Amino acid sequence: MLEGIFSDVSRMNKRQKFYQALNFGMIVSSALMIWKGLMVVTGSESPIVVVLSGSMEPAFYRGDLLFLTNNREDPVQAGEILVFKVKERDIPIVHRVIKVHESADGEVKILTKGDNNAGDDRAGMIYAPHQNWVTKSEIIGRARGYLPFVGMVTILMNDYPMLKYVLLGGLAVFVLLHRE
Repeated sequence: MLEGIFSDVSRMNKRQKFYQALNFGMIVSSALMIWKGLMVVTGSESPIVVVLSGSMEPAFYRGDLLFLTNNREDPVQAGEILVFKVKERDIPIVHRVIKVHESADGEVKILTKGDNNAGDDRAGMIYAPHQNWVTKSEIIGRARGYLPFVGMVTILMNDYPMLKYVLLGGLAVFVLLHRE
């Protein structure tokens, strides 16, 4: 199989190799443009996220792909599912709003909880130390839709990094050698 791939590459002239590399670059840049376009349309820094834990079961399961929007003018309401970032944590949290407090000066404080967790996020120590609420500035987005289990590919690639390199390498080889 590898001999066939290398023989295909050796039969290409410089123009064909350049064309294939350019084709690969266009695919990568198109994916980046689509991602940036989704960021602008949804108002979210991350318009698509993968649920990484079982804390939101039965609403969402590990591996579900969530589609987010983040219109900062819309008021946050109890029952909504937020994706937010917490200081000192690399991954965003997907939890449901259980309480919203708005002070006289307009500051909004939000308390969240995973559907499958016994207590709220203060009791579960999800928030950063000395943090009791989520603020609007920490919100990445609100869940507007989902695809079940589509994100398992992402979880597998994070759990097994070698799989990521094999898949990306295979994709690159396919794009570079595909003649049509």
